[in-house]
Amino acid sequence: QVQLVESGGGLVQAGGSLRLSCAASRSISSFNYMGWYRQAPGKLRELVATLTSDDRTNYASSVKGRFTISRDNTKNMVYLQLNTLKPEDTAVYYCKAVVPAGRGHYDYWGQGTQVTVSS
Repeated sequence: QVQLVESGGGLVQAGGSLRLSCAASRSISSFNYMGWYRQAPGKLRELVATLTSDDRTNYASSVKGRFTISRDNTKNMVYLQLNTLKPEDTAVYYCKAVVPAGRGHYDYWGQGTQVTVSS
């Protein structure tokens, strides 16, 4: 069992920055990957960024070059640095962990944190 708690969301002006944090309830070093997803009203949840246990990253094309995913295994934390924010980045941002479980894996989700970008 893994609990994930996001924080750091808020209201910012276009062009501004935020740093989102995801705190895991136990060690993240053995997780297959951790990632950030987002969901805007009326939209499907979409991948923003993922980070594997061997430090491979993947970003949505819409955020590549603006957002950066990182982690601190000693603190059981994953971060998402959001720079040069645009109004279309407005969404609830969710932390996800993919954890080995038996012969497969299990997905865990946080509760989400709201990011609102004003023009």
